[in-house]
Amino acid sequence: MSKDGIVFDIQRFTIHDGPGLRTELFLKGCPLRCQWCSNPESWKPRIQWGAYPSKCISLEKCGLCTAACPVKGVLNFTDGKLTSIDNSKGVDYSACAEACPSDAIKQWGKSMSVAECMAVIRKDKDYYQRSGGGITVSGGESLMQSDFVAELFEACQAEDIQTCCETTFYTKWRNVEKVLPNTDLWISDLKQMDTKIHRKYTGGGNELILENLRKLADLNQRLILRIPVIPNVNDDPVNIKATADFILNDLHGRVETLQLLSFMRLGVEKYKALNIPYGMEGVHFDRKEFQAHVEQIADYFNQRGIHCLVGTKDKEVEAVKKN
Repeated sequence: MSKDGIVFDIQRFTIHDGPGLRTELFLKGCPLRCQWCSNPESWKPRIQWGAYPSKCISLEKCGLCTAACPVKGVLNFTDGKLTSIDNSKGVDYSACAEACPSDAIKQWGKSMSVAECMAVIRKDKDYYQRSGGGITVSGGESLMQSDFVAELFEACQAEDIQTCCETTFYTKWRNVEKVLPNTDLWISDLKQMDTKIHRKYTGGGNELILENLRKLADLNQRLILRIPVIPNVNDDPVNIKATADFILNDLHGRVETLQLLSFMRLGVEKYKALNIPYGMEGVHFDRKEFQAHVEQIADYFNQRGIHCLVGTKDKEVEAVKKN
């Protein structure tokens, strides 16, 4: 039986999550709560609605959303501006969104079948073949919808479309196994080697993640690792050395590339739209100095024999995009 997925975004012609030109599907649902996450709309494994007060014309001058709303008292206003929407009652706010003339109401997530996704993916098949690209499924945590991903990847590979799974690996191995036969490349974060610190900043320990990575390396799967470099969270020498030791010893060095992603304050408006506090609000640092620090971390990994980049692409890959 075909399994539908809950997709909150589809990006075409992306180059950052896998080789070549790609179509990337972002699936809803994530068990972690990383304080620096730029996609809080991905957390809940269901359709959600958000409000953008900066776009709201005001209740007094418009009010079309309240007139169209199927349930009263679920749209919340402050000083006449729509500030939040009650997602707890499972209300379909489509009519409210359609009535709003300023796009102040946002839907995150929609149910899509494998066939519907494949119709989008096929549009750029020629670009995948010319650039060495394909399809990437990300999240949230993509393996929270492992049955859907397994079926989608099987359909892709039946049409000779390369597949990449981006995952936190904070999941049971049985979910990995479902996707494994039809996955060409894996991308995963390696956020923090100390499980207590990992739990403090992400809401979960790292034991399951590290064990899944070990199993993947033992199977000699293609793997790209990423470190979201966060000031005063995982950028210290102790954690950086422990990370290198883990890659070289536990993973037998079987990592194609280690990518360092410098912390940026992204997605703050989405937190406000969902009425969720932003975990990195009090973090302040000098951007230039921090970037130099990240470059030094990359130098350390490269000196240890681990191919490491600041960012997601080598310069020659960027040239492919321009051509």
